[in-house]
Amino acid sequence: MLTKIRLGISSCLLGEKVRYDGGQKLDHFITETLGKFVEFVPVCPEVECGLGIPREAMHLSSSPEGPRLVTIRTQMDHTERMRAWAQKRVVELEQEDLCGFIFKSDSPSSGMERVKIYSAKGMADKTGVGLFAQEFMQHFPLLPVEEEGRLHDPGLRENFLESLFTMKRWRETRALGTKRGHLVDFHTRHKLLIMSHSPKHYGVLGKLVAQMKEIPLPEMYERYQTLLMEALRLKTTIKKNANVLLHVMGYFKKNLSPAEKEELLRIVNNYQKGYIPLIVPVTLLNHYMWKYDQTYLKSQYYLDPHPLELKLRNHV
Repeated sequence: MLTKIRLGISSCLLGEKVRYDGGQKLDHFITETLGKFVEFVPVCPEVECGLGIPREAMHLSSSPEGPRLVTIRTQMDHTERMRAWAQKRVVELEQEDLCGFIFKSDSPSSGMERVKIYSAKGMADKTGVGLFAQEFMQHFPLLPVEEEGRLHDPGLRENFLESLFTMKRWRETRALGTKRGHLVDFHTRHKLLIMSHSPKHYGVLGKLVAQMKEIPLPEMYERYQTLLMEALRLKTTIKKNANVLLHVMGYFKKNLSPAEKEELLRIVNNYQKGYIPLIVPVTLLNHYMWKYDQTYLKSQYYLDPHPLELKLRNHV
């Protein structure tokens, strides 16, 4: 990539002592592993909207008009203050060229989902969204977003980071100019990756690109991006990955010996049964790709979607 990925993030996850009690929530995977490949843009809604450190703890409280952001002890309502700041902040973030955002889970300002909303009787219902997170996701509906807690799940982590790196490649393609050749090249390189997330979107995007001469290019680019990110939100599964692996195997039907074919099928079958992670069949296919100089597959990001150091496919 030409430059590092710019990634928005809740400040406390970087170790900044900005929480209500003056503490932090440093996440080592984010800072030490992912941090090698991204440039963080930290945001702390509470501090940036003018609340101090330390400060009284807050939560979301139910009301007929929607959740309110109130302090727990004194019941001071900071909803309008937070909403006004958030609306201004997301406009400022348009200038940061963000490719995604990692939110702090359970936060009344930054939680992406399942944030507790308390009733007047003190009962909690996990149906809320943090006020800033809600504003951000509405303002940037196509950007990949995730919470640090959910990133501990190998499948969710792999899916989010795959989307993040794809968004970065899309931004670099857009920077080259709105030309048919650039879009065709991007789509060609991402075909198998898209298929692994959604065979349906694979077909729809293929038909869209085939209509290149019938649709104005600016509209084509916008429609393509929307469908692309819609596809990447759908998680890959063992079944969908196995389908792609067997599809890739077809490119070697004239090259592989009967013994090599048998070995590859055995490995794919073991992956389908959950005995081995995805990295095993992918590594073997990469070996055959270079051994038999399969030019088309060398261009496919499915076989190399993100830095190997992240070890994302070692656990899915």
